[in-house]
Amino acid sequence: MLPKASRLADRRSRVGRTLLTDDLDALLFLDLQNIRYLTGFTGSDGAYLLERDRSVLMVDGRYTTQAGEETSGTKVFQYREKVEGIAEVLAGESLRNIGFEAAAVNVETYGKLKEKVSAVRLQPLAGDLVNIRAVKDDGEIASLRTAAAIASRTLLALLKDVRPGMQERDVALELEYRMRQNGAGGVSFPTITASGMHSALPHAAPGSRLLAMGDALVMDYGAVYEGYHSDETCTFVLGQASAPFQEAYGIVKAAHDQALAAVKAGVACAEIDRIARDHIEAAGLGRFFSHGTGHGTGLDVHEPPRIAAPSKAVLEAGMVVTIEPGVYFPGKWGIRIEDMVLVRENDCEVLSKVPKDLTVL
Repeated sequence: MLPKASRLADRRSRVGRTLLTDDLDALLFLDLQNIRYLTGFTGSDGAYLLERDRSVLMVDGRYTTQAGEETSGTKVFQYREKVEGIAEVLAGESLRNIGFEAAAVNVETYGKLKEKVSAVRLQPLAGDLVNIRAVKDDGEIASLRTAAAIASRTLLALLKDVRPGMQERDVALELEYRMRQNGAGGVSFPTITASGMHSALPHAAPGSRLLAMGDALVMDYGAVYEGYHSDETCTFVLGQASAPFQEAYGIVKAAHDQALAAVKAGVACAEIDRIARDHIEAAGLGRFFSHGTGHGTGLDVHEPPRIAAPSKAVLEAGMVVTIEPGVYFPGKWGIRIEDMVLVRENDCEVLSKVPKDLTVL
């Protein structure tokens, strides 16, 4: 594995070779995860200018020392006011055409910046930037593998303590607390612990509902390690599973397994979605599968590629994606089964480790 400074330099070089053209002198980044990816800076505010042969990280006085410690091969510029600081740097670099992240700049910021650098052409970039973090390097994969291991290990240990009478929110809080105890730097997103009828809501927030015998229990959770997010969903049942639940679980599990078996480099993301969706639709449950089959994960828990019918992306070795088919019956219960996997040339490696066979608690 390359040292961190070398990995960052390689990323900057690759992005520059890909996106800097004869008509584009530099790239302006304001998305903090992209800034972290390219510089190593982990602060909560800043901007970054990437040119062909140099780059500048712009921060306010709170982060000057931190930026100097976390970055290498990048000049650190301290500003008092962000837009004015960016304008000063752009003017000092004698640049004419600059591409910027359209999704990370609001209309107000764009207007102020355009006014202050009227001699510079600001070119919004969207699709050109969306995939810069899609393929992970060895260091990123190691962090994602560790994040997934922390999350899965923690849930497996917690399950023996989950019982009827507990509040959904208490189960979620306990899982989050234990993940941090086990080395997580944070949680990937607010943990979903959805029981009974709540499990029919794909993104239910855990509340005061008490777990009861016969409940479906959907747990969607993840750990963050060195900034990288895991994502896994398990569906359990308390006490005893009804025959309809067992049948539906088997359908979702088969869809999950078939999609997982198809994951490898060169396969279209839409094809992975089709495989899972076709199986669920053939079983007569297609109208209850209301979301895409998966997504990439990394510095953000949701990032390219998207595994869904409209996706034009193709899987590449080094991508880390989720496979998560589900069915949701309003007023009754829901089922989602999700694993996080590393795409390889001829297959995939499952990074999440909780077994996905139906488990009765």
